[in-house]
Amino acid sequence: MEAAKQYGMIAVGGVVGALLRELLEVVMPPPQGNQFPVATLLINLSGSLFLGWFYTTTIWKWRVPIWVRTGIGTGVVGSYTTFSTFMVETNALFGKGLTFTAVLYVLMSVIGGLLCAFAGVRLVGERREPEARPSVAE
Repeated sequence: MEAAKQYGMIAVGGVVGALLRELLEVVMPPPQGNQFPVATLLINLSGSLFLGWFYTTTIWKWRVPIWVRTGIGTGVVGSYTTFSTFMVETNALFGKGLTFTAVLYVLMSVIGGLLCAFAGVRLVGERREPEARPSVAE
């Protein structure tokens, strides 16, 4: 039963995350011509920041069932962020001879993603075990 909840939450979260990404790509359309892929970069950096914060918070501060954590982390954030689009856009930049822009994009994505994840972890503050809940029998 627990696995069914987890898979169900991943599926629902996946739909939510994909819709969020699509909404941002409508507001900030994908790059045309020689444009820098700002939308994908912001999507991936914000996903890294959120994931660092979310997992740290739900492990060290809040008691959250694993199926909720997986549904949000893997489902929502996993479909919101997009490694495949990052790779296609990087390849397109290289293909157009925009080597400097492509390398800058890769560095900003990788180093920026790591820094955002680290910042998300740091936002949580002091790590502490969540308080134990009384059992049903108490």
